[in-house]
Amino acid sequence: MISTGFYTFVTRELKRFLSLYNQTLVPGLLTTVLYIVVFGKSLGSRIGDIKGHSYMEFIIPGLAMMNAITNAYSNSASSLFQAKIMQFLDDILITPLSGLEISLGYIIGGAARGFINGILVLVMGLLLTDISLAHPVLIVVELLVVSWAFGAVGLLVGIFAKTFDNIQLLVNFFLTPLVFLGGIFYSIDMLPPLWRNISLFNPLYYMINGLRYAVLDIADTSPVVSFLVSVAAAVIFTLAGAILFSRGYRIKE
Repeated sequence: MISTGFYTFVTRELKRFLSLYNQTLVPGLLTTVLYIVVFGKSLGSRIGDIKGHSYMEFIIPGLAMMNAITNAYSNSASSLFQAKIMQFLDDILITPLSGLEISLGYIIGGAARGFINGILVLVMGLLLTDISLAHPVLIVVELLVVSWAFGAVGLLVGIFAKTFDNIQLLVNFFLTPLVFLGGIFYSIDMLPPLWRNISLFNPLYYMINGLRYAVLDIADTSPVVSFLVSVAAAVIFTLAGAILFSRGYRIKE
């Protein structure tokens, strides 16, 4: 049974980003529109159809996943880090909430922000293109699982981070490159064999591939494998973050 304290904490995390929608929801949506219009229009006519879909349609699932990943991560990482440096995390720690409940609260907040951003991008795609949603239920599940996974990644980084630069470091040097190299703007089948094989070691590729299958019913590799990679990431990062937080590792620094 969900305790009143846990419900209150989760509600706080949700209201935190929803009240700042002009910073947490609108920017990602506007950036996506630019990607769709600029890349879709300028490159689409030159690249042509990919696996039976226009280039504009092809990039929408990748853009949705990119927004889900970055927003889920940023929300939980920044929320926990702010609580640490502003020293109101101590007030949360003295409540009846367990370490597991607090860590899950941060993850849920990040997952919700990532999921909403991903859905908004898909809605924008429906308005701008003739895209149709092939597997609606799977779309919801894919976005929820990946958003949860990177909400947990954000929790981990929030635990370890000593400055805001530490939080942004992961985005600039890991998440953004891996997302862009994960097949947002191209099919890995278009790559030479060597680079295609290298792409298969990128976990974010599987998350993008899984959502592309759910939206367009096309995939470069098995959608089952893609889904399993996403679930594995969610489980591993959640366990790691919850265990470290429950043990108080670097929480009061």
